[in-house]
Amino acid sequence: MARQERAIRTRRLILEAAGAVFDEHGYTATTIAMVLERAEVTKGALYFHFPSKESLAQAVLDEQLPLGAVPAQSCKLQELVDMTFVFGQRLLNNALLKGSVRLAVDQAAPSGVDHAGPFRQWADHLVVLLEQARDQGELLPTVDPRKTVELLVGAFAGIQLMSRALNDRSDLAERISVLWGHILPSIAVPGLLIGIDREPDRGERILASFDESGVDTTAGDLSLR
Repeated sequence: MARQERAIRTRRLILEAAGAVFDEHGYTATTIAMVLERAEVTKGALYFHFPSKESLAQAVLDEQLPLGAVPAQSCKLQELVDMTFVFGQRLLNNALLKGSVRLAVDQAAPSGVDHAGPFRQWADHLVVLLEQARDQGELLPTVDPRKTVELLVGAFAGIQLMSRALNDRSDLAERISVLWGHILPSIAVPGLLIGIDREPDRGERILASFDESGVDTTAGDLSLR
């Protein structure tokens, strides 16, 4: 059991180090040696978990969806809004998430690395959430969940990139708030709009509430509902 726990910790350490290096240098410029130096582990330990740079990059990408986890809400549109704010808040200091986002838009990644995977995974997950919102009467009758989600995922990816390029993500929460200010009136029934919290500090408040309860929110261990 102790050996298994040590292996889990080592794998996580390597993933976090890889995320930081991929974020800083991109896929092509990143080397296994850089990750080893950052993680302070042996080559044998790294290759035990990840046989290649491609598999390491894929593992970093696969962590993105769990890192967007938030507590379930009775209002599914609020839950959807919360995911974007928590994701944006974690992007400020979570090296693994930063690396995953960088890889998702890195066109230099080889075909063996599915950098489009997070876009599909987010779309599929959010469609389910939006369909729940529709079934609860939260959406206007003209809303197509799949088309709306694909627009949202694309727009959210774009404002992340713009915020990073212009202000090192310091204004990302404000940009997310503005995004929802435009999207919500076009999809939500009017009676819901005043009750949905889209203040820029929404993500910070959600994560702080879990910090106070002793839950480790840095590793994305909240449940995706």
